[in-house]
Amino acid sequence: MTSNPHPFRFGVQAKSAASRTEWLELAKKTEDLGYETLTLPDHFDGQLAPALALQAAADVTTDLRVGALVWCNDYRHPVVFANEMATLDLLSEGRLELGIGAGWMKSDYDAAGMDYDRPGIRIDRMVESIQILKGLFGDGPFSFEGEHYTITDLDLTPKPLQNPHPPFLMGGGGPRFLRLAGQHADIVGVNPNMKAGLVDANTAADATAERYAEKVSWVKEGAGDRFDEIEMNVRVFVMMFTDDRQGTAEMLAPGMGMEPADALESPLALVGDTKSMIEDLIARRETYGFSYIGIGPDEMEQFAPVVAELAGS
Repeated sequence: MTSNPHPFRFGVQAKSAASRTEWLELAKKTEDLGYETLTLPDHFDGQLAPALALQAAADVTTDLRVGALVWCNDYRHPVVFANEMATLDLLSEGRLELGIGAGWMKSDYDAAGMDYDRPGIRIDRMVESIQILKGLFGDGPFSFEGEHYTITDLDLTPKPLQNPHPPFLMGGGGPRFLRLAGQHADIVGVNPNMKAGLVDANTAADATAERYAEKVSWVKEGAGDRFDEIEMNVRVFVMMFTDDRQGTAEMLAPGMGMEPADALESPLALVGDTKSMIEDLIARRETYGFSYIGIGPDEMEQFAPVVAELAGS
């Protein structure tokens, strides 16, 4: 897929913790096990607030990078968001990965009383926000006049430590979004398309190997000659360690809405022993370009041998 594959790196996507001690121990454990990043989602369904929790994680680690997969653009004005992200990058000593998305979870919008506009409008707002963020991260006063936001002669400080800005990660699953991600992002997170505003049967149908090959092609169309510069990210949602790979796939497949062979091939699933998972990840990097792999905290210890074998290679 790429002429110069990116080296593997791995991240843990957590959500919450019962106490400060539990959260900070998770952060330290993530780094100690060889994972490069700790991320949070950005929803209103019982999770830690990302920026605050990630700063706390950075404070008790040395090299661990932090970010959200992904911050929802609609929940914050871009000036407020730029100030938060520049501060987080400064105080984490340049360890921020700035994940941003257009927003998808309708229940968040409904609970907060926010308008759930059609996808095209949400995406338009997000693209304007990215332009504003990059402008505010630069030197000197910045102005912007768009359909959704207007900024006038604002020289926002502090500036991020990473220059010219923290790496932007755009995460989404539709054709327009992924083409735009190819144009604007440093890292592209490829997801199922959740245009219905919730996870349903269509989500599983959009997670096949065939669909993911098409999604990567959209990123490539948007990126053009810069595709090889983009780091490709995928979040593994189904991980089963087993010596009976086929039998486990037959058990899992109905819940994923797939045939067993399709379940084994989906980039969102890893099934088998350590050796087979390593082989699958190498093959998927070759096929799709996926080198930045996210997993959940429940699997981080058992998956650590895979990380030890592949990270940096």
